[in-house]
Amino acid sequence: MSWVIGHRSAWLIIVFWLAVGAAASPLAFRLADAQKNDASAFLPADAESTRLLAAQRHFPGGDAVPAVVVMTRPDGLTPADRSAATDIGGALRNFASGPVLGPVVSPNGRSLILTIPLAQLDDASQFTDNLREMRRIAARLAPAGTETAITGPAGLVADAFQAFRTIESRLLIVTTGIVAVILLVVYRSPLLWLVPLVSVGIADQTAAGIISLLARHGGLTVNGQSSGILRVLVFGAGTDYALLLIARYREELTRHRDPRHAMHEAMRHAGPAILASAGTVVIGMLCLLFGVLASDRGLGPVGAIGISTALVTMTTLLPAAMVLCGRRLFWPFVPHFGEHPPVTDTARRGPAARAAHENALSAPTAPGHEDLTEFDLAEEPGRWVRIGAAIDRRPRVVWVGTSLALGVLVVGLLAMDTSLRQDQGFRDRVESVRGIELISTDFPPGVAAPTYVIAAERAAPRVAAVIRTTPGVAGVAEIGRAGDRVQFLVVLSDQPDSPESFDAVRELRSRVHRVPGAGALVGGNTAVNLDVRQAAVRDREVIIPLVLAVVLVVLMFLLRSLVAPLVLMATVVLSYLAALGASTIAYRWIFGFPGADPSLPLLAFIFLVALGVDYNIFLMTRVREEAERIGPRPGVLHALAVTGGVITSAGVVLAATFSALIIFPLVQLAEVGFVVAFGVLLDTLVVRSILVPALTLDIGRRIWWPSRLARADDAAGGPPPPTAPAAPTGPMGGAPVPPPRPQPPRHPV
Repeated sequence: MSWVIGHRSAWLIIVFWLAVGAAASPLAFRLADAQKNDASAFLPADAESTRLLAAQRHFPGGDAVPAVVVMTRPDGLTPADRSAATDIGGALRNFASGPVLGPVVSPNGRSLILTIPLAQLDDASQFTDNLREMRRIAARLAPAGTETAITGPAGLVADAFQAFRTIESRLLIVTTGIVAVILLVVYRSPLLWLVPLVSVGIADQTAAGIISLLARHGGLTVNGQSSGILRVLVFGAGTDYALLLIARYREELTRHRDPRHAMHEAMRHAGPAILASAGTVVIGMLCLLFGVLASDRGLGPVGAIGISTALVTMTTLLPAAMVLCGRRLFWPFVPHFGEHPPVTDTARRGPAARAAHENALSAPTAPGHEDLTEFDLAEEPGRWVRIGAAIDRRPRVVWVGTSLALGVLVVGLLAMDTSLRQDQGFRDRVESVRGIELISTDFPPGVAAPTYVIAAERAAPRVAAVIRTTPGVAGVAEIGRAGDRVQFLVVLSDQPDSPESFDAVRELRSRVHRVPGAGALVGGNTAVNLDVRQAAVRDREVIIPLVLAVVLVVLMFLLRSLVAPLVLMATVVLSYLAALGASTIAYRWIFGFPGADPSLPLLAFIFLVALGVDYNIFLMTRVREEAERIGPRPGVLHALAVTGGVITSAGVVLAATFSALIIFPLVQLAEVGFVVAFGVLLDTLVVRSILVPALTLDIGRRIWWPSRLARADDAAGGPPPPTAPAAPTGPMGGAPVPPPRPQPPRHPV
């Protein structure tokens, strides 16, 4: 891709991306309006709830979403209260798509409810604004001393969308701020951080604009969950790619006079790892298309588009901008041609580091690069050399101990509870949840989220009788006929989305399905959430093995080995289970969440496995490169030393961006943000830094089987240095002092 960094082409690329970003921004800001957060955005296409929704469209107002108005007075409703409820129903009739039902007074006379059917709108913002106006009207007309709330499926959907809408701009600000601070800390330059930040910002706007267009005109399903994840995914992954490319570019600037040659080499060496990393995540995301849950099938393309856009932007716009800005962009820490750590400094770091450095110095120069110095960039100073040396002393003890420690975290999975109810999904107090609480005090809890049954007209009496005798059913009423079909409204006696209400729906389906000639369907809010949970389990069982197989094949092609990919996949899966177990403990005893969303294990797996493999790809591709040059064992130590800082920075960036999801007032996204942030840090700081190097050192050259590296000499990869008849010794008879090597002159920036 040398055309990217040509003088004219670099300017053209920058102008092109600035134009794309300007055109995409208006579309990106309209992404929230294209979201679908109703049942159709989550349900499998062939679920019974989906089929009932389709059948309801043949009834007058059948596709409506019920909004339930509840009014309560603790010491009992007065005639004036009931009259006011009638006035509220009349005032809200303008919003209804069918007749307003009620008011219905509770048996104890303390509460009443009204049911207003609302038409589903493609414009989610308009639907939410309508419900907010209805709440304002109800609050204004409610008598003093009463408490009024609007809840039901319409209230829950509106509150969820409002949470997404109000937090979206804040999420962008927080994510941008996190990335900016980390880049400033990493680069310690007043200028350098701006280039990757602007590049990833353009990638974010471009991806959001593309997805907004596809959601409006291409049939792509986008909900608040996938929209929120998109932003942190693009910022996190895009910044990671920038960190890796800039780190290699800075390294190459010490070997090349011309920044274009340095960037060419940086892209040649780092590019395949970045491409493989992005490809792994894209393939992992696209595996979600094999799910049946609509939210999973929508998230797959959204994530894949986001990662692909980040990849293209950071491998075209970023290199072009870096080359045009030149070395001065790194001020005050400008990398000069010919710079390298002194040999004596390396010699103080121990025999393993000294051997790796001496082998690096004796490696042959790559042909075709006349300005390449004979000095290789040695290890990062201090920390990562010491870590590698410590692991190298007893690698087996290190990897066994680390695995056991991760295994302790896995035990936390025993406490995982994926029965989070829809009304438990809000971290803040919202009116829809308060309304459910008021209804549950004086009515059967199922009133807040009614269940529906549609059956053939000729079997209606038998179906009604079966419904009434089903355990868990508090009441049933026929609410409409269309052609030869009849619709029943069923009130369950237990809390919506509770295990008891799910059991009641299962039993109800089992019984009405056995009525001859009824062709009955059971749906409604509780049935929808039951179908979503069952689909989530099915998707986990299908997609997780598929992702494992696909990522394993990618690693085999990239590393040209069978053993190394299997080792890496084992470590990533262990890291995933440990992160999920630790997060389960945190959800319960730190955050106080009532449970986990049923889709959490799959989402955590997709992100942690795909993104966790990234860091192992970055490390192991460098290990292979160094092993071919200086030998397998020194190659591990040298690769860990030179990649340790940048990969750790990349992991911190990704973890920090995903942690921004914790600010969402929705439990589901906060849980995804925490588990991915914790898992990425665990993978970066423990698995990639300790476990993988220890396993690689313990297995030795066999980890590259069946490639030729499995038969390489562990001692060195390059030609042995010439032997001298006598080498001068250091002071006091210490280690031999290497003869001075000619150093290239330092050229000005």
